[in-house]
Amino acid sequence: MLRDDQLERYSRQIILPEVGADGQERLLGARVLIVGLGGLGSAAAIYLAAAGVGTLGLIDDGSVELSNLQRQIIHGTGDVGRPKPRSAADRIAAVNPEITIETHLEKFTPENGLSIVGSYDIAVDGSDNYPTRYAVSDAASMANKPLVHASALAFEGHVTIFPAGGRPCYRCLYPEPPPPGTVPTCQEAGIIGSLAGTLGAIQATEAVKLILSVGEPLVCRLWTYDSRTAIVRILEYQPNPACPRCGDEPTITRPASRTAR
Repeated sequence: MLRDDQLERYSRQIILPEVGADGQERLLGARVLIVGLGGLGSAAAIYLAAAGVGTLGLIDDGSVELSNLQRQIIHGTGDVGRPKPRSAADRIAAVNPEITIETHLEKFTPENGLSIVGSYDIAVDGSDNYPTRYAVSDAASMANKPLVHASALAFEGHVTIFPAGGRPCYRCLYPEPPPPGTVPTCQEAGIIGSLAGTLGAIQATEAVKLILSVGEPLVCRLWTYDSRTAIVRILEYQPNPACPRCGDEPTITRPASRTAR
């Protein structure tokens, strides 16, 4: 039963037929892990907290830097030098003090990923490097958890969902990471800060849809956005039978350092 203050706080979404009081209670009972508290994770965390997702896990081994603030809206100038999970936790508590926050001040790796992901209902990947993306995908696949993935660089980005059961997975789209030096980093190529916020907000919306079982989540669909032209495309994809993680003859069957090359 929702309290009076909860009915007021969440009134604008409770009024939606797809949500209602029952849906809000589902949100309050949900557990979502956010991997990476950069531009994507910042927006996703803020909106999931505001929506009333009851427990948010925050994992990042970085500290806030001045150059982060152009896009990582969950942090402020006074947070420079602080661990990102602690900075984000303070901001989330200011937005919605009834949210339970679980901080993980560590790097997401193949060795710790499975145990961490396994304690949540959904994983949201806001990481900015290939080793972490592979590790998150492998862990979510092995733990039978849905994964809301996004990536952003310069003026472009994409969002998709890899479903519970792990087929298809991130490796179906990208069996191997690109050779070192062939894909620029955010530090090298730059990024429009609001683009990261746009994609992170879409990740939050997709996570809410999964929790509520409403609409058509972006499962097996890659939502791509070019902010220079405002052109959006949706590309469908299928499981890759030769995928090393979820294919017909998988070679990656347990967490190991080699899974995140």
